[in-house]
Amino acid sequence: MKVLTVTVCSRDRWPPTCFSFVVFCQSCLLKPLIVFGFALQQQKNLEGYVGFANLPNQVYRKSVKRGFEFTLMVVGESGLGKSTLINSLFLTDLYSPEYPGPSHRIKKTVQVEQSKVLIKEGGVQLLLTIVDTPGFGDAVDNSNCWQPVIDHIDSKFEDYLNAESRVNRRQMPDSRVHCCLYFIAPSGHGLKPLDIEFMKRLHEKVNIIPLIAKADTLTPEECQQFKKQIMREIQEHKIKIYEFPETDDEEESKLVKKIKDRLPLAVVGSNTIIEVNGKRVRGRQYPWGVAEVENGEHCDFTILRNMLIRTHMQDLKDVTNNVHYENYRSRKLAAVTYNGVDNNKNKGQLTKSPLAQMEEERREHVTKMKKMEMEMEQVFEMKVKEKIQKLKDSEGELQRRHEQMRKNLEAQHKELEEKRRQLEEEKVSWEAQQRMLEQQKLDASR
Repeated sequence: MKVLTVTVCSRDRWPPTCFSFVVFCQSCLLKPLIVFGFALQQQKNLEGYVGFANLPNQVYRKSVKRGFEFTLMVVGESGLGKSTLINSLFLTDLYSPEYPGPSHRIKKTVQVEQSKVLIKEGGVQLLLTIVDTPGFGDAVDNSNCWQPVIDHIDSKFEDYLNAESRVNRRQMPDSRVHCCLYFIAPSGHGLKPLDIEFMKRLHEKVNIIPLIAKADTLTPEECQQFKKQIMREIQEHKIKIYEFPETDDEEESKLVKKIKDRLPLAVVGSNTIIEVNGKRVRGRQYPWGVAEVENGEHCDFTILRNMLIRTHMQDLKDVTNNVHYENYRSRKLAAVTYNGVDNNKNKGQLTKSPLAQMEEERREHVTKMKKMEMEMEQVFEMKVKEKIQKLKDSEGELQRRHEQMRKNLEAQHKELEEKRRQLEEEKVSWEAQQRMLEQQKLDASR
C-alpha cells in the first residue's frame, strides 16, 4: 500500500508558528492514517522594560557573596620550582621559609598534602587549595608511585558523591581536584616513562596541563624543539590533556589557538623583584641578564596565569564536574546493585546504596539527637542544682543580714528609750526648779 503525505501549514503568514502533517492512504484519501504537528518557538522583542535582563547581576551578587573554591594539584619531581610557581601565580606566600613546600619537608615516599589559603581580591574571595605530592619520582623504584595521587582524587570524588546523597545538601564543599599541573623536567630529551605512565593513569580523572619547569635553563630553540617532541609523544600515547572549549567569539578563538600553539607551557617562577631599565619586575638574575617571569618572550608564565585564573578557571571546574566526576559517579552507581553489593569490589566489601545511606544517616541523626538530649538534660540538672544552691546561699545571706539589722534596730530602740528617760527626768527636774523659783518670787513680793 502506497502512502501519500500532505503537509498543511496552519498559518497564512510567514514564518509560520506551527506545522501539521496528515498522512492519507492512497486508495482512500478521505481516511487519514496519521495526524501530528509541532510548534515553532517564537521570538518577541518587548516594547518596555520588564526586568529579567537583570538576572545575570543577581547570579553575580549571589556568587560573590558565596565565594569561590578551586583545587589545584601540582605534580613533579623535587626541585622543579613547584612551590615558587604557585607563589608567583597567586602573588601570595603560600610557601615561605617558615613553612616550606612539602617537597622540601618530605622526600622518602609519595604522600599527598593539602594547603588551603583564602585569597581576597576586589571583594571576591577564593578558597584556594593546593595539593602537592612530595616524593613523586624521587625513589629508585617508582612503581605505582601514582597510586596515592589516584586514591586522593577518587576520595574527593567519593566525598562529594556522599555529600550529594545526604538528606541535607545545603553545605557541599567542593574539594575535588579541578586541575593538575604536571611539571616536566627540562631535560630536552622528551618525556620519561614515568611521565607517560602517570598522565595515562590520570587523564580520565583530572584536567592535566603539562608544564616545562625551569624553562630558563633552555635556549628558545631548544625549548621549541622540546615542546614539539613532548606534544608528539603525548599524541602517540593518546594522552588526553585539558581540551579548551570551542567558542564562536573570534577573540577567544585566537586566544585559545595561541595557548594551544604554546603547549606544553614553558614557565619560570620567581618572587624576587629586580630593577631592569628603571622598571621593577619579577625575575631571575643571571650573569648574562635577567629572565623576566611576566615577559612573554622569556617564558609562558603570563599565558598560564591568564588561562588558569582569568579565562578558564570556571571551565576547568565545569569539566571536572560534568565529565570526570560524572564518569566516576556513573561507574560508582552502576556498580551498586539492588542489595548494595559492589561487583567491582573484593568479596566482603560493600558499598551503600542511596536509600541505605539515607537510612544510616537517619539512625546516626537520631542517635546524635538522643545523645544531645541526654547531654542537655545533664546540663539542665547541673544548672538547676547550681541555681538551687545559689538561692539557698542567697537566702542564708538575707537571713543573716536581717538578723543583724534586727539587732541594730533593737540597740537603737534601747538607746532612744534611754535618752527619752533622761529627757523626762531632766524635764521633771526643770519643772521643779521653775516652781521653786516662782514660789520664791511670790514670797519675796509679800
